[in-house]
Amino acid sequence: MAAGEAPGAERLSQLAENLLYRLQENFQALTERITLRMEEMGERISDLEKHVADLMAEAGIENTDDGLRH
Repeated sequence: MAAGEAPGAERLSQLAENLLYRLQENFQALTERITLRMEEMGERISDLEKHVADLMAEAGIENTDDGLRH
């Protein structure tokens, strides 16, 4: 402990460090969950686009959006 530092300062510093570490872990886990959900949503959108394009083809509707044809 440095001269003039309160006896609880080291403990407070350790608690703050632990809190920041836990926050970082929680943020990282949340980021991973959000990324996974975004990837799943992207896959669903791609499937939906394909199904719409298939339905349009079955109905004989010309598809002017080449982005729907995968």
